[in-house]
Amino acid sequence: MSTRVVVVGGGVIGVSCAYWLRLRGADVTLLERDRLAAGASEGNAGTVSAGHPPLNRPGRLPQALKQLADPTGPLYVAPRWDPDLMRWLADFALHCTDDHVQACMRAMAPFGLEALRLFDEVVADEHLACGYERQGYFDVCRTEPALKGARHEADIVRAHGYHPDLMDGDTLRRTEPALAPDVLGGVFYPEAATLDPYRFVMELAGRAGTRGVDVREGVDVAEVVVRSGKAAGVRTATGDDVGADVVVLATGPFSLELARRLGTRLPVQPGKGYHRDLPVGDGAAPPLRMACVLNETSVFCTPMEGFVRFAGTMEFSGLNHEMRRPRLEQLTRAARRYLPALGEAEPLSEWCGLRPMASDGLPIIGPLPDVEGVLVATGHGMLGLTLGPATGALVADYALDGAVDTRWRAFSPERFA
Repeated sequence: MSTRVVVVGGGVIGVSCAYWLRLRGADVTLLERDRLAAGASEGNAGTVSAGHPPLNRPGRLPQALKQLADPTGPLYVAPRWDPDLMRWLADFALHCTDDHVQACMRAMAPFGLEALRLFDEVVADEHLACGYERQGYFDVCRTEPALKGARHEADIVRAHGYHPDLMDGDTLRRTEPALAPDVLGGVFYPEAATLDPYRFVMELAGRAGTRGVDVREGVDVAEVVVRSGKAAGVRTATGDDVGADVVVLATGPFSLELARRLGTRLPVQPGKGYHRDLPVGDGAAPPLRMACVLNETSVFCTPMEGFVRFAGTMEFSGLNHEMRRPRLEQLTRAARRYLPALGEAEPLSEWCGLRPMASDGLPIIGPLPDVEGVLVATGHGMLGLTLGPATGALVADYALDGAVDTRWRAFSPERFA
């Protein structure tokens, strides 16, 4: 008898879990409360950027406090009384140490390389039409402090098996002529890829369905059914039961309440990101040759098929999809300082989505400590796309083997017990 698994959540993490579980022979049902890829998977920056240090770094908190004074800056915390967010911020600050960065890198660097290998493999094996390109990206700097920080991050990454290449401004402009004359330099990260994230999720979901995954959209899960301390499936909002031996919660920031009802509090906050897609052409976006992140503003510029996606920002304003126009518009306003040819054309698309941000900067992947047969896969922050396939393979190992590589135990939810 195959293991019956219900995966809750139809974003890149949930779809990846369903695909790799089915690949390993499980009988899989995927339940999505809205439609597939309706959350952060639909409109993220589209970069597979593995191996970077976590957001929790020494000096990050003072830097963040300075940014809070600017409502259009890279970081925004909406003024409100939110004890959970206050606790999250305090825990985030406690993890901003050199020791924590190194501990994260020991797990995240090899996990990122595994993610890249699996991306290469699944895109090729399944012939996924998602614009996947393994050509790297640039970290672009206009100021000396930013350049110093970029070089320091490159040193950390290099020590863990990656090959970042330092570049001066002239070298960057020869490779990417659209960059402004005052760009001082940056770093090229060859171990990176770009793709259309929505197309990737939909293509992978299609292959999962072809392989036998039962994909159901518009099904809201109200609770995990537990009998004698073990998962027995889930109950939907309409009162229907879907039986299973294993339940996987892969619903991003919406996983929290389901996990809390099972006795586990996960320190995850919804971090809102935005994008604007501009067509390539005169008066619009320049034809970028490669993706780049604009260091001082944390805006990603990713060339896709016929347009450039400008994505970024981090907004902590609760579990909502309110589109704040000033924060949306600052994406292209900030980018114009680096890309002077960027015009004022009407965007093809404007979007916001919620990313599940764990307070210690590590994803949360593994079994819940108090209920047998329940796994969570959340807390990926801005690396949900990057770590999707690797997370799916890891969840399949947990669900079907019960044992995993000891390096990946750093992601276990038991660390919050």
